[in-house]
Amino acid sequence: MKNMLQLQMKNLFLLLMLIPLLSVSQTKNVISTTREFPKVEKQLEFEKALATHAQKYHTGDVKWRVFDIVTGPDAGGYQITEGPKTWESEDVRGDINVEHNNDWHKSVSIYLTNRHSSAYSVYIDSLSTVALGDYSDKVQITHIYPKLGCSYRVATMLKTLKAAWAVEGSTVAVYESNGSGSAQFAIARRYKQGLKEKEVGFRKSFVDTYEKIHGKGSWGIFNDNVKEYVSDQWSELLFYRADLSSK
Repeated sequence: MKNMLQLQMKNLFLLLMLIPLLSVSQTKNVISTTREFPKVEKQLEFEKALATHAQKYHTGDVKWRVFDIVTGPDAGGYQITEGPKTWESEDVRGDINVEHNNDWHKSVSIYLTNRHSSAYSVYIDSLSTVALGDYSDKVQITHIYPKLGCSYRVATMLKTLKAAWAVEGSTVAVYESNGSGSAQFAIARRYKQGLKEKEVGFRKSFVDTYEKIHGKGSWGIFNDNVKEYVSDQWSELLFYRADLSSK
């Protein structure tokens, strides 16, 4: 009996030792985004085919959230966000299966133009004020492109923004591109209460909040750093389309 108890305790100890390793290897913080642009005269047909495809083939790790791109250079397009998932799951995803692949090419892509983009991004918890899966229907994404060799500097700058976002109650998710072109951080401001959050006076002055935390004149220093370390920046609004997304 004593030996059995010792064996059980040993097995429990080994299991507890493995838990951190398991949690690291199974972290679901990767998303893939695809932007598609249908032919103007085929938009309704595209939406119907996309919804059918998403709801039939995309569940679990490959679940889809579909957005209208409302403003910015990609306005009129659709963003398909897949995940969150792990890098391990991407190793085996492939085209999901032959039926899925055929459905996309024969039923959906026939309505598309040649314009297209795809990217991987990783959610950065240390720079965000909202959990990865705590979504909203309206999102403003600000794309920030660090100069060559300046990604660490920009991440440090975003850390100072996080402190102010947290104080003012802004729900912001930050992502870093991975294997997808130029270095980029995407700041996704999730408007939980809708676009009225953009109204002047809805929150206290962000500059005042920032300088209360980091000191008088700190906002000017932040903007000087933007000039030094950031090569480009632009933003857009996206609206969630539940009717086109996975169920």
